Amino acid sequence: MLIQYLLILAVVLILVFFLRHHGTSRSGATVKIGFALFLVFGVFAVLAPTQVSRLAALVGVGRGTDLVLYAIVVAFGFATINTYLRFKEMELRYARLARAIALRGAEPPAEAQDGK
Repeated sequence: MLIQYLLILAVVLILVFFLRHHGTSRSGATVKIGFALFLVFGVFAVLAPTQVSRLAALVGVGRGTDLVLYAIVVAFGFATINTYLRFKEMELRYARLARAIALRGAEPPAEAQDGK
């Protein structure tokens, strides 16, 4: 019984942290809604494990724990791809910024300075 309270508290803290610290980022509302639904599913799995087993049987998975594991694997894959794409975007921004700084600080060629 205590573990249920601890797990639900952990899920709520993760959700609050996510919503507070990602509010200004470029992650879309769909990502936030999906994450929130995944956390709600986690709370549901903690509170009603037999219902998760029934849901698993309904979708063709043997056990509820397997269904939760599959959901975690998919969520991990999504998070990995999302992080990769963000890093690639940040890398492109830094390259553009470095280019702009280099161009701003560049000196014209010696021929152009002499007026030739």
